[in-house]
Amino acid sequence: MLEKQKVKDVMTKNVITVPPTEDVVFAFEKLMKHKVSALPIVDNGKLVGIVTATDLGHNLILDKYALGTTVSQVMVTDVVCVKPEDSLNIAVEKMKEHGAEEGIVNQLAVVDGDELKGIISDGDIIRVIRC
Repeated sequence: MLEKQKVKDVMTKNVITVPPTEDVVFAFEKLMKHKVSALPIVDNGKLVGIVTATDLGHNLILDKYALGTTVSQVMVTDVVCVKPEDSLNIAVEKMKEHGAEEGIVNQLAVVDGDELKGIISDGDIIRVIRC
């Protein structure tokens, strides 16, 4: 089943993004407002990094950021990605392969070259399995 379905068929296409210059406080507010767990960082149409609600929230609570810290200073630049034409099976394998310890990566950027086309989450894949 997962081998036949494509990432492009279940990904979120209208992705909430921020530029590298976005302040971490405003980025976290955007995550909360839109109820998303990750924000891709896009510069001139190209994916350059990603931040997660967990990382930003944790570090904001612990007051680890100096006033004026931007997402470019804290983003993960080695973003785990899939292509729109990849199967969901490939997406699941990448989620497992790049997860910390026994966990998984909860969302993958969907790119064509360096251009962000969407984002796919573990929840998107679970919805396909349940149907």
